[in-house]
Amino acid sequence: MDFYNTLNRTKEEFKPINDEEIRVYSCGPTVYNYAHIGNLRTYIFMDLLTKTIRANGSKVKHVMNITDVGHLTSDADEGEDKMVKAAKATNKDPYEIAEFYTNVFLRDLKSLNIREPDIISKATEHIPEMIEYVQQIIDNGYGYETSTGVYFDVSKLPSYGILSKKNLEGEKAGARITIDDEKRNPLDFALWKKAPENHIMKWESPWGISYPGWHIECSAMSRKYLGEEFDIHMGGIDHIPIHHENEIAQSMGHNGKIPARYWMHGEFLSVDNGKMSKSLGNTYTLDDLKEKGFDALDYRFLCLNANYRNKMNFTFKSLEGAKKGLNRLREEVKKHAQGSNVTSNEEIENYRKVFLEAMNDDLDSPKAMSILWEIARTPNKSKQYADLIAEFDTVLGIDVSLEKILKRENKEESIDIRDTLDIKTKNLIAEREVARSHKDWKRADAIREALKEKGIEIVDMKDGIQIKKSQPQVDIEMER
Repeated sequence: MDFYNTLNRTKEEFKPINDEEIRVYSCGPTVYNYAHIGNLRTYIFMDLLTKTIRANGSKVKHVMNITDVGHLTSDADEGEDKMVKAAKATNKDPYEIAEFYTNVFLRDLKSLNIREPDIISKATEHIPEMIEYVQQIIDNGYGYETSTGVYFDVSKLPSYGILSKKNLEGEKAGARITIDDEKRNPLDFALWKKAPENHIMKWESPWGISYPGWHIECSAMSRKYLGEEFDIHMGGIDHIPIHHENEIAQSMGHNGKIPARYWMHGEFLSVDNGKMSKSLGNTYTLDDLKEKGFDALDYRFLCLNANYRNKMNFTFKSLEGAKKGLNRLREEVKKHAQGSNVTSNEEIENYRKVFLEAMNDDLDSPKAMSILWEIARTPNKSKQYADLIAEFDTVLGIDVSLEKILKRENKEESIDIRDTLDIKTKNLIAEREVARSHKDWKRADAIREALKEKGIEIVDMKDGIQIKKSQPQVDIEMER
């Protein structure tokens, strides 16, 4: 396996610390709001990575944090805690908010066929570990206390900036004046924050009533579950200059080690060639996509057609193309499953080899998808090909195994959508029932076809009718 390592700015051969178990840490969500599709693209990348490692026969221990305290509205250690701000805005307890959005996030992961990490750790459940970690940093001479909190002294660490390639002197010169004039350096960051009297989330600590900084949770929890050194640390590209840089600094100040051997980051998602932002109303969630008639796996399929390290532009036109392409792919798999041709074991092994080589080449999912399409399109319809595609799907996660295709179709067939229809459509269905009662089959069939064009299918049953969404024939496929 070869992965791009942000630490060295190069693609490197992956050499695990222990061949028997690959230890991986990924930055999870701050659970004060819904995760948008840009966030979720990063978790799809993380899922592809762990599944690719498993496809190579290795065991994975994957840990992900849940930030339910300590993440301020400004990365410069200023502003309110995001959880506290959400609590004030909704007049709800921050723990209640955290539980709600954590459950929504985990539901979104399931919808996207993202395997849950082996350990999901909440920041609020690891306060003692964080206090111990901060105290050790202070004891080692890298931390100091002010009237507002405990800070990391970046001047004590010559390697600060090793991940982001910051020029420390240049950063200092260009840094804006902070509101805390007790800080020794403008770039010093908070390990622990002293809580104002009215602050909601706070704990007893050696530094008074206070709460953790954002970065310390990942350092303390990764150490607890994975050790002082582990294999891979994953996250979004936005974590490189501050959060992950500060994690490395904390670890160096605590035990003198860079915590992860490989640092991997997913690129940004743009929308309509522009920035995703709440002010523009384009921070779409999975629920937003579903309301427009798309499945979560339509979005996952779209993401597979771009490498995780490349910027990706989202449009509803491209998502529509993904939906049609995925439907076409599933139809081809069904044809293979019913095929009577025999494919040689040599050819199967060759496809298996080139697919895994693609994924092992820094998760080259576009190339892996092209291999999948080559198999799907071949006129030599063979059940062996259907089985091979099902094997690939354990990595890709787009439900293109025959078993999952049939399960999805049966689930769709069981859903009667009559309560969602408008009055005009309901009247048309009632008119068809009258035509059938008068044995006016021509009129009944005409209405059925008219409804089918609207995406509605009528299924005549012994005890009445079932109304469901029809599956129109896909005549174009997604551009790749």
